[in-house]
Amino acid sequence: MFFKRNKRLFTLILIILSLTLAACGNNNGNDNTSEGTNPDETITMTDPLGHEIAVPANPKRVIASYLEDHLITLGVTPVAQWSVSNGTQAYLQSYLTDVPTVPHDLPFEVVASYEPDLLIVGNDALVEGGKYEQYAQIAPTYVLGDEVTGDWRQSLLKIGEVLQLSDKAQEALDAYDQKAAEAKETIQQSVGNQSVAAIWLVAKQFYVVRDDVSSGAVLYQDLGLTVPDVVKEVSESGTGNWNPISLEKLAELDVDHLFLVNSDGDQAKVLLEDPLWQGIPAVKNGNVYEYPRESSWLYSGVIANSQIIDDVLENLVP
Repeated sequence: MFFKRNKRLFTLILIILSLTLAACGNNNGNDNTSEGTNPDETITMTDPLGHEIAVPANPKRVIASYLEDHLITLGVTPVAQWSVSNGTQAYLQSYLTDVPTVPHDLPFEVVASYEPDLLIVGNDALVEGGKYEQYAQIAPTYVLGDEVTGDWRQSLLKIGEVLQLSDKAQEALDAYDQKAAEAKETIQQSVGNQSVAAIWLVAKQFYVVRDDVSSGAVLYQDLGLTVPDVVKEVSESGTGNWNPISLEKLAELDVDHLFLVNSDGDQAKVLLEDPLWQGIPAVKNGNVYEYPRESSWLYSGVIANSQIIDDVLENLVP
């Protein structure tokens, strides 16, 4: 009897100990805790610009301005989010409820006020002219650099590496690729090799997305839709992700389906009633699908691109 009672007591102690350890392991707002990691432990890394950084093994207060899509994909909520004068990345706001903003140019005093324990900076220009050294005084600062940020997949993988979440980053990419492959097959069964284009209207100026970045990469590379000749031409000569295009040039756009991001709202009415616009085949055939600037079409990442795929499926597949 004594043995049985002590055996039960021992088993109970083990259960309580297991539950306690599990609770401790889950006591973290961001899902980036490495098993057995000391909260004060750092990992020495060298970023693509050659800076050697002691990166916290388990950062709690991360700022990665304009890289929030990747953070959210990895289960990490930043302490502050990118913003410009007219707003934030609206398509992410359901994930970033109550997260305060930091201006896009990352003023030192504003960044410091959030007491980050890790800064992840995207573009080279943000750290030029001695700025890196000032950011590094605030918190360990890892710069992805222009070459990495030019490829959203590489950005996600690199941020996963910095946050010790490489497996999670790869799993997210694999899941996205599977979704894109399934959507591609469904779309091809519906519309075959028909052509599409994405156009952005802002401040009475039209822009067309390049064929290898942003929503262009989703349409033409991930979903295998046909690139119109005008888009190819602008992509070869343009330097930005979205390049300006005149209404006269748009009139040459022989395209079956048109996705329009309308940042001008009702003010676009005059331009969209112009005979040149009305003469585009997709417009004449009623195959224009309009989205507000709050949509994800201007961005890149697992979340943005997944939403774009959903939009395409909704409009091209009966």
